[in-house]
Amino acid sequence: MSQIKTRQLGKTGITVPVLTFGGNVFGWTADEKTSFSLLDALVEKGLNFIDTADVYSRWVDGNEGGESETIIGNWLKKGGKRDSIILATKVGMDLGNGKTGLSPKWIRQAIEDSLRRLQTDYVDLYQAHRDDADTPLAASLAEFDKLVKEGKVRAIGASNYSADRLSEALNVSKEQGLAEYQTLQPEYNLYDRKEYESSLEKVAQQHGLGVINYYSLASGFLSGKYRSKEDAHKSKRGQGVVDKYVNERGLKILAALDQVSKAHNAAPSEVALAWQIARPSITAPIVSATSIEQINSLVKATQLQLTSADIEALAKASEY
Repeated sequence: MSQIKTRQLGKTGITVPVLTFGGNVFGWTADEKTSFSLLDALVEKGLNFIDTADVYSRWVDGNEGGESETIIGNWLKKGGKRDSIILATKVGMDLGNGKTGLSPKWIRQAIEDSLRRLQTDYVDLYQAHRDDADTPLAASLAEFDKLVKEGKVRAIGASNYSADRLSEALNVSKEQGLAEYQTLQPEYNLYDRKEYESSLEKVAQQHGLGVINYYSLASGFLSGKYRSKEDAHKSKRGQGVVDKYVNERGLKILAALDQVSKAHNAAPSEVALAWQIARPSITAPIVSATSIEQINSLVKATQLQLTSADIEALAKASEY
């Protein structure tokens, strides 16, 4: 097994690799057979921190959510050892029929549904997928606290919270002696820096939270695949990527990535991930792959040592 660098996930006591694997591809761009081979390869390479959600992949025609968890569960049943992976999932996005939000009743039903699909009796990290303004924070946290005490969940985390609401939630836990959010899952990458760096990062560092950021490659833009409006056809999400990122600032970021990539004989995506891994407040960016070749590239990203000049050049090119 290649030696992947590991870190502590906040104060959870859980050790994770410096990249998190995004399980949104299972049951979407990777069918079950492909997903099984990806999971086998991830464990073999030491990239064994898998992040999924109950809502993955509801957006696909004919899917209702739960497909990603079901595939992981089938893989575990087939002989993937439960203790060989660190498993994170989420609750709170809309699954239809009123199955949404963070009410105690729904959190309880959702974890039981997730555990059944995952064919396991616990998850390592259970995350609120988004804030729920209609449910008092104390009510949601009290239910999460019960799940921790029952051993169904090792630690809890928050995704898509504003800095204010995250601080408020952490205070409520402290005041009421409830389980605290130990991790944060925000959007963050070389292009989308502002929201995290200007407010959330401070809260995360103040409370020692583990940070596993999503869209770490800006929907593929930071791979260098999209460089002009004509590149929109390159994937299903290409049009959205081109509309959002192919502009003066985006192209400046790609130019800096190209320069650093050339110096290290690495792919732009590997450099973009290494830049995030090097940021002190980031624990393990979330990134997906649909082939063994892409997984090998992820391994390279974890081993890439950027110089302080590289980090500075990328930060300057991506100033907001």
